[in-house]
Order: sequence, then C-alpha cells, then structure tokens
Amino acid sequence: MKNFSTAVVSLAFAAASATLLAPTAVAAQKCEFKADAPDSHKVVRGDTLWDISGKFLRHPWCWPQVWGLNRDQIKNPHWIYPGQVVYFDRATGRLSLAKPAGRAADGTVRLSPQVRIEGIGQDAVPAIPSSAIEPFLSQPLVVTQDQLAGTPRIVASQEGRVNLAKGDKAYVLGDLNGATSFQAFRPGKPLIDPDTKQVLGYEAAYLGTLKLTQAGKEANEAHAFSVVTSKEEMGVGDRLLPVPPTPLINYVPHEPEKAVAARIVSVYGGVKHAGQNQIVSINRGARDGIDIGTVLELSRYGGYVKDRTDTKEMIKLPDEKYGALFVFRVFDNISYALIMHVNDTVQVGDVAKSPE
Repeated sequence: MKNFSTAVVSLAFAAASATLLAPTAVAAQKCEFKADAPDSHKVVRGDTLWDISGKFLRHPWCWPQVWGLNRDQIKNPHWIYPGQVVYFDRATGRLSLAKPAGRAADGTVRLSPQVRIEGIGQDAVPAIPSSAIEPFLSQPLVVTQDQLAGTPRIVASQEGRVNLAKGDKAYVLGDLNGATSFQAFRPGKPLIDPDTKQVLGYEAAYLGTLKLTQAGKEANEAHAFSVVTSKEEMGVGDRLLPVPPTPLINYVPHEPEKAVAARIVSVYGGVKHAGQNQIVSINRGARDGIDIGTVLELSRYGGYVKDRTDTKEMIKLPDEKYGALFVFRVFDNISYALIMHVNDTVQVGDVAKSPE
C-alpha cells in the first residue's frame, strides 16, 4: 500500500473538473445516499475511502461509482489526503473534492477546484484498513493436496535442534525448481466446503523465510538453507514454498461480474466467530469469477425447517443481511476477505453473495 503511481496525482483535480455523468438506474438504486448524508466531510488522518464513503452512502463500497471514476482509472486509490474536504453535490448525486459553486442557466454545474494538500503517496488515504491484510498478501494461506505432496520439506536441522530460529541452518529435501528464496509453512486444518463437504485445501501457518546456501548435488542429498526471518519456530517436517513476487494490488471495490453465492469456510485464527476487520475464507475463488476487490454482502444462513402447519415439507428460511466482505486474496476455489462492517458476529457457514 506504500507504492504510489504518479499517474494518479491528477485524479484529485480530474474528479473535480471532469464532466459529471448521471449514474445508471441500476447503480443509482444500489448506490443510494443516506437520507441524513452531510454536505461535506473534512478528511482526517486514519480515514479510509470506505469510511468516508460510508458517511454519505448506504453501501460504502459504491464509492468508485459516485466519484465518477472507473476501475481502469484508479490503479492506485491514493488520491485523497488529510486536510482535504469531500463535498456531496446533491444536484448531480456525486462526491467531489471541489465545492459545487452553483448551476448555470444551461444546467451545467460549476465546480470550485480545491488545492490538494501536499504529501504525495506518503499520507494518502487508503481504500481500506490495509494494516489488517498486509501480512497476508504474500504469505501462504491455502495449500492444496497436490501442492502439499510436491513441496520441499525440512528433514534435518543444525546440530539436531528441535526448533529453528533466525540464522540457524536447515536441511531440505525436494525439487527447488531453480528457486533460492522460500517461505516456510506448516499445514493446518483442512478447509471444508459447507455446501459439498469436500476438502478445498489446507490452511497454512506462515513460519518465516529461508535462503538456499548450498544446493544438493545428488538426488538423495539435502539442500542447505539458512533461516532469514522467523515469525514462529520451524522444524523438521515443515514445508517450503518459493517466495512469490510482491503483489500489485488494486483495492477498488466492485461487485462480482457474475452472480456469486458463497459460504464462510473458516475464520482465520481458528476461532468460531469474527467481527469487523477480522479475516475469513469463502468457498469461491478465481474459477467462480472472484477477484481482488470483490465485495460481497454477508447474511446469516436461514437453513431449512419442516412446515409443521400443513404439508410438513422442508421450507427455506430467508437469509438475514448483516454486513459486507472485501476480498483481498484469491485462489482457484477459495478466497480470503476482510470483514468491513457488520451488525452481528460472523460465523462459519454464513452466506456471502453478490450485493442486491
């Protein structure tokens, strides 16, 4: 989240000076402003775009629409800064960094450009509370059975030590495929799909990083590694995955391109209930059209009961909405999401589906 594209610097003024187009009927219906929305909000340190939009909108994830900016324009959402004022232009149904100066005779809205506070990138307001997800962006979270079978493993340690820490030597067997930097992980509990009861993968506990110091020369010769960083103690039996490239994340919230009906698989950390700013996994991924930034509504799963008043057939109880998720990491058939706002606790089995 610290990277900043200078191409985005002009967006603050562009948002104020560009022609304001009326939102589509569908977008307007989903992106309604609150009846008591304020006329303006002064941005303060600690704000997020989600928080700011939530002061004006019933659904905070709608902020790209009401700013009149599309997903291609916002490659990096760092374009609002503490000290600036966000205005609600009621005439156009848009948010802007320029104070509306009235409407001309031809109906054109005149805007007063606002000087942007300096501090490019460093002090910019993030889209979401990034500190909650940064540790998970490049660390393994899910490992499939096939991946688990083929990953290199620690088979011995320096001087027979039970636990390895920073600077210790580890000996590893397995195909490194030319990589030299690895993350150590420990396979955890299986992630069970609430619908199919099938194992989607195994949640992986991140342990730290290791660097190759000497490659084995024969098929049965171990590779020598040095522990570079240690989040938790690692030891014999733990597995390795190559360190992935630093992800380039687009945090712009959006609906999934096709309808999605997912279920909560787990709450990260092994607890049964979760609240705001905690992390959960869902049983849908890239193959289902989920990508980074996908927003889903949370509902308590209604389940089925017998109709005891008449036929005694099974009837479905309605799901009850209570919050929203923001997807930040996507695998083939599972994704991880940040709980953005809820008025109830999140539980395994709850529904996460396309906003209505």
